[in-house]
Amino acid sequence: MMAERWVPQTDHEHAVMRVLTSIRAVSDAMERMHSGMKGDMDMNASDVAALRMLIVRERQDRSVSPRDIARHLRISTASTTKLLDRLSDSGHVERRPHPTDRRGLVVVLTDSARQTFFRVFGGHLRAMREVAMQYDEDELAVIARFLDDLSGAMDPPG
Repeated sequence: MMAERWVPQTDHEHAVMRVLTSIRAVSDAMERMHSGMKGDMDMNASDVAALRMLIVRERQDRSVSPRDIARHLRISTASTTKLLDRLSDSGHVERRPHPTDRRGLVVVLTDSARQTFFRVFGGHLRAMREVAMQYDEDELAVIARFLDDLSGAMDPPG
């Protein structure tokens, strides 16, 4: 069964189609960038995704538990343990006791992993920041709201 093809009719629908086409282009560019990172860092996609999550959470001053990683990557706790074993063995992360829950662990990036990540990804981050700087605060608020809403529509919280 073929999917129904949507053909824009109105100016608004044409504008929506342009946005959707641009999103596809951004998605393709992100995929190429992440594929390059996997090769440069000699890691699989889940490993790189876990490091990206840790970088983001670190910048938000939020701790990350193994369970947080499992939920974020939508993998089992057993798979998360294997992932963390790999990242720990390669010197990218450390497991440390949770600061307030003696039974829990937090996962933190090593300085080496952080430096490698920004060496590999830093140029892309600078280029993306330069693009964003071209927009004023009100435009950026609309863009952020749109992207947040789109993310929620594509990947609803579970």
